[in-house]
Amino acid sequence: MGAFLRFGETIGTIRLVPMTEGVAPCEKLLDRHRIPWELRDESWEVGRLVLAERYRSGPESLKRCLFLTLVHLIENTNVENLFASCTPLLSRLYRRFGFNVLVKDASSDGEGSYHLIHGTVPDVLRALAGSPAEREQAEDILALRETAGAVPC
Repeated sequence: MGAFLRFGETIGTIRLVPMTEGVAPCEKLLDRHRIPWELRDESWEVGRLVLAERYRSGPESLKRCLFLTLVHLIENTNVENLFASCTPLLSRLYRRFGFNVLVKDASSDGEGSYHLIHGTVPDVLRALAGSPAEREQAEDILALRETAGAVPC
């Protein structure tokens, strides 16, 4: 679980779950839909991103929070793949953030259906980098990962 602060005020939270212990909800979807094991390497589920109402001005706030989250995750863990389940409407937004829909209507409940989405670290990090400084930071991070022996970008 992570939190986003702005001038000392909590403005949002996000949940990150490693997908190797059988506790991430997406793991059941991966099994049910027979997603290849190579996509599961060093994978994390991203979910429950919640921003305070006054910071929900559009996709840029969400994009910035996800960028900061991914940078933190890269700097503190081994991560190659990201998964989430979301509504079809949100899946269109997440495609702009470097994710792809793996399975449409992967699950459903009383409120509707959910898509299973996936993104690789290079694709998502590059898509989330919203400014020239962030794009430079993203490329530096990816170059360091490649040099350190991580999966090539």
